[in-house]
Amino acid sequence: MTWIFSIFKGASGFSANSTAEDVTNGIDATGLTAIVTGATSGIGLETARVLALRGVHVIMPVRNVEAGQKVKTSICEKIPNAKLDVMELDLSSQASVRKFAAEYISKDLPINILILNAGIMSPPFTLSEDNIELQFATNHIGNFLLTNLLLDTIKNTATKSQKEGRIVILSSELHKMSYSEGIRFDKINDEKSYSAFYAYGQAKLANALHAKELSRRLKEEGANVTVNSLHPGVIKTNLIRHQGIVASLFSKVLLTFTKNIPQGAATTCYVALHPQVKGVSGEYFADSNISKSSKYVNDPEMAKKLWDFSLELTQPK
Repeated sequence: MTWIFSIFKGASGFSANSTAEDVTNGIDATGLTAIVTGATSGIGLETARVLALRGVHVIMPVRNVEAGQKVKTSICEKIPNAKLDVMELDLSSQASVRKFAAEYISKDLPINILILNAGIMSPPFTLSEDNIELQFATNHIGNFLLTNLLLDTIKNTATKSQKEGRIVILSSELHKMSYSEGIRFDKINDEKSYSAFYAYGQAKLANALHAKELSRRLKEEGANVTVNSLHPGVIKTNLIRHQGIVASLFSKVLLTFTKNIPQGAATTCYVALHPQVKGVSGEYFADSNISKSSKYVNDPEMAKKLWDFSLELTQPK
C-alpha cells in the first residue's frame, strides 16, 4: 500500500500498512477455537492462516468443501502444527445455516471467536432461496441467523474457559453509502428500485447495526462476549467480480489506494485476538483502530428495528 496516509499509526500502534502477522505478533492463542466464514480465498483465507499460525483451532465453513480442503492442505503444508477443519455452509440459505449450526453443536465443540467474513458484492438483482434479495440474505441475514444459533455455545465457552468470547463482523466503509433511508425495510425485495451498489452498502450497514444491537444485548445480560464490526480496507479480491467496469477502474486507477491481502486481514485478526481489544464492544474498527461509523450505526431505534426485522425473516417456515 503506497499512499501517504497509510504510514500514520493510530492509538493501537498499528496502521493501514500493518499486516495480520504484524498485529498478532507475539500472541499465543493456543487452545482457542474460531469459526471463520469465507476462508477459501482473499482475506478470509489469510485470516484463517494467521489464526492457525498463532495456535487457534480454525473451523472453516465453506460453500465448496473441495476448495476448503485444498486451502486446509495448503495451510498445513506451511504450518505443520496447524489445526483446521472444513465444514459445509452456504450463508445465502437459511436451511444450510441451520444444518451447519446443528451439526456444529452436535460435535460439542467450543467457540471462542466467531468471524463473519464471507460475503458477496453487487450482483445483479437476485432473490435467495428464502425469497430475500441476495446481498441482504447472504451478507446480513445468514450472519444474523448463524450468530443467533451459535450464541449459546459462544457464551457457554466463555463461561467455562473464563476467556472472553469475541464476535467479529466484517462491514465496510461502504456502509456509509447505503440508500438514503439507511435500511429499506419495506423495499428489501424491490427489483425496480434496486441498485447493486447501494444494496451492498445497505447490507454492510446492517452488519454494523447487527454488531451494535447484539453488543447492547450481551452487555445487558452480563455475558463475557464482545461484538465489533470493521472495515478491512479496500482490497482487490474476487469479491468485486460482479463489478464489471468498476473492477477495471479499480485495477487501473485505484491500485495505489488498495491494501494487499495480508494488510486487509489485519483488522480482523487484531479485533479477534489482540489484548488491547479486551472488553471493547459495539465499536467499528478500521486499520486496527477504533474508527467513526455512519449516523445510522449509532441510531438505537434503527438497530432495534433491524433486529426485529431480521428475526421475522429468519422464523422457521
